[in-house]
Amino acid sequence: MLVCIFSYNRGLFLENCVASIENCIPGARIAIFDDNSTDEETQAVLARLGMKHDVLQPGHSGHNRLGGLYGNMQSALEYSRDESLVCYLQDDTQVVRQLSEGDLAEIQALLDGDDRIGFVSPCFLRGRNKQRDAERVTFRADKRIYVRDRGKPRVGDSFSALHIMNPRKLIARGWSYAAKEPANDAQAKEMFGLMPYLKTPFAMWLPDVPTYRGKMKTLGLKLAEKRRQVGFYPFVTLSGDQVAGMEERPAARLPFAEDFLICRNGSPMQPWAYHPMQDYRWLQKLSNAELALRRWFGS
Repeated sequence: MLVCIFSYNRGLFLENCVASIENCIPGARIAIFDDNSTDEETQAVLARLGMKHDVLQPGHSGHNRLGGLYGNMQSALEYSRDESLVCYLQDDTQVVRQLSEGDLAEIQALLDGDDRIGFVSPCFLRGRNKQRDAERVTFRADKRIYVRDRGKPRVGDSFSALHIMNPRKLIARGWSYAAKEPANDAQAKEMFGLMPYLKTPFAMWLPDVPTYRGKMKTLGLKLAEKRRQVGFYPFVTLSGDQVAGMEERPAARLPFAEDFLICRNGSPMQPWAYHPMQDYRWLQKLSNAELALRRWFGS
C-alpha cells in the first residue's frame, strides 16, 4: 500500500501520522504532499522525513504543481497512477491499529470486485453524529461494510478527503478531484455510489487540533481554539485483543471513535470536534467577517 499524507504547518502532527503508519503498516510506502509549509519546526520535520520518504511540494515537482488540499490530492493521484492500493491521510490523522496482509487483501478485493465502489473510508464514525448515523447507517454483511443509505442524502455519503482507492480504477473512469468537497461528493455519487466504511476501521482524525482558515488564523478562530483547548491529543494504538474485540462485536454496534479510541495527552471534551468553531456559530460569523474585511482591504 502507498499512503499519501497531506500536510501544512503541523510538524508535530505530521511526525505522529508518519510514525503511526511505520508502526502499524510496516510494508507501506509513504509520500508526503506538503503545501509549502512556512513554519520552521514543520520544515525541519519535513527535512528529517525526506531522508526516508518522498516529500513533494507545489512548484517543486512535475507531479505536484497545483497546491491546496484538492490540488495536491490530484497531484497525488498522478504520482500514484501505477499503484493498485492507495490511502489518503492528512497530517492531523493517525493509524490506530495493525493492518495485516489479510486486511489489505480484503480492501483490495472490495475495490476490485465492485464497479460501484470507488472509495473506501479507513475511518471511525464521529461521535457527534451518533444519533444521525444510528438512523442512517446499514451494515452489509456480505461485504462486511457500512453505508449511509437511509434518510436524506448528505454530503459525505459518497466521498471523504480521507479514503482508500485504486488509482488505476479512478483514472480509467475519468476521475479528477474538484476544488470543494461537495463537488467531489456529487461526482463520486454519480460515478460510483455510496462510500463504504470498514467494520473494523484503522484510522481517524485527532480531536481538537489547531487549524488554519485560508492559511492564517482569524480572531474568531483563535478564540475558538482557546475555548476548545486545542492541542496534541494522539491516540493510544489499539492492542491485538482490542482489535479482536472490534472484529467480533455485533455489527449493530457502530464504530464511533469515542467508543473505541483513547487519547494519550488528556481527554478532550466529548463529543470530539474536528474544527474548533464547530460548536461556536458566533465565532464562525466573526471569523467570516474578518476574512471579508481582509479581502475588501486587500490584506
